[in-house]
Amino acid sequence: MKKNTHPENYRTCVFKDMSTDFAILTKSCAESNETIKWEDGNEYPLIKMEISSDSHPFYTGKTKLVDTAGRIDKFKTKYQGFKK
Repeated sequence: MKKNTHPENYRTCVFKDMSTDFAILTKSCAESNETIKWEDGNEYPLIKMEISSDSHPFYTGKTKLVDTAGRIDKFKTKYQGFKK
């Protein structure tokens, strides 16, 4: 195996699905400026996600519209001048 291909700075952090508030404690080397207090009373770096297994239609079996940051409204506003 090649040396120095994987990062060495893994640490415990929380990944949180912002659409369902589902959170999981795992290890990652992803950078984060925010922290969150976990169930064990410790504070961990927080990494926000827009979609996870808790909200993805493949895993839930349900389709639901997740409009993050008003994407649909932005689209409509941007292209409303092209209406006939």
